[in-house]
Amino acid sequence: MPRKKKQVDEVSQSGRLGEFGSAIMQIAEEKGIPKNVVIETIEAALAAAYKKDYGKRGQRIRADFNDVDGSAKFFLLKDVVDETIREFVSEEEAAVEEEIVETVEGEEKMPRYNPERDMLLAEAKKIKKGAKVGDVIEIELPSQSEYGRVAAQTAKQVIIQRIREAERDSMFAEYKGKEGEVVSGAVQRIEGRNVYIDLGKSVGVLFPSEQIQGEMLKIGQRVKVYLYKVESDPKGPGITLSRTHPDMVKKLFELEVPEIFSGTVEIKSISREAGSRTKMAIVSNEEGVDPIGSCVGQKGIRVQAVIEELGGEKIDIIEWNEKPEKFIASAISPAKVISVSLDEERREAKVTVPEDQLSLAIGKQGQNVRLAAKLTGWKIDVLGAAIETKKEEVEEVEGETEEVKEEE
Repeated sequence: MPRKKKQVDEVSQSGRLGEFGSAIMQIAEEKGIPKNVVIETIEAALAAAYKKDYGKRGQRIRADFNDVDGSAKFFLLKDVVDETIREFVSEEEAAVEEEIVETVEGEEKMPRYNPERDMLLAEAKKIKKGAKVGDVIEIELPSQSEYGRVAAQTAKQVIIQRIREAERDSMFAEYKGKEGEVVSGAVQRIEGRNVYIDLGKSVGVLFPSEQIQGEMLKIGQRVKVYLYKVESDPKGPGITLSRTHPDMVKKLFELEVPEIFSGTVEIKSISREAGSRTKMAIVSNEEGVDPIGSCVGQKGIRVQAVIEELGGEKIDIIEWNEKPEKFIASAISPAKVISVSLDEERREAKVTVPEDQLSLAIGKQGQNVRLAAKLTGWKIDVLGAAIETKKEEVEEVEGETEEVKEEE
């Protein structure tokens, strides 16, 4: 009977131990962390529990966990030392030093020899031939299967902490790799003026300065956001989002326009005042491809998708030109330009437009000329002139442009 009972216990135990491997894989998949990190966490927890019940203060204990059968081996780690890297004192001297706590300023004291974590070279060579100072000697300890409540609680805390750290590091690495990309999320909550977006595995924050002015986001609403900055944080990856960054417009066009994604059409520069207007200069890198037509799409379907995502923001799509005069003239659109004169040294441009289009060229509160200056990198002064006196004297500079406005 005792033999039969022993066999039953062995089968039962092997069944339980066989579940360790699948449990580890499940944790790794759920938390998105590597399997070896989970095993290292279990080993750290076992070592902490062993030391709590069977170890001594100052000892370094390592556990070697077998994820197949659930068994574990324990080792005591000791550094091989001599008088050059450790301070050797007698028990009497140590007792006196504990009473006198005076230290000389600027004097660096060597760590004291501790038999629980240190081993002399001569002793180490008895265990491992060829041992030298600085090596770590591992001494196998007797395995234990019974642990007290405090040790079990210690192991539990180690596992929870390590898993959280590994999960946080894994998420940080994942989102750090997506920095500068546009991702989809849902509005999780709104606290004050800060909007928190659920990105799936983590939550990012949309600060007031990164929100489109006048845009009202609602809880549960799906939105696209720009991953502006990802920083390591004790509570998880600190993800700062943006809907005002100029690169968000670029990334949205990459999603909507295959020619931009493939590099056939290139976005040369963008100037943006979020929620109001954006100017974007593009160029075709392949002969026969219309860059403006590619971005607008059939019946404006491509650009309209970007406009809707940005809450109705107007977008001017301009063809980039290597000649500053033509590029600046195009950037001032929708106003027609009579002439452009440049000051190369100061990088300033004087743009002459018909008198009746002066306000159109400048734009509301100077927005049009301000965006044109940002787009081209030139300081622009707009001058009005009567068409009758100027049209015969100055050759008109033509620039290709396409203005897309939100359909009312």
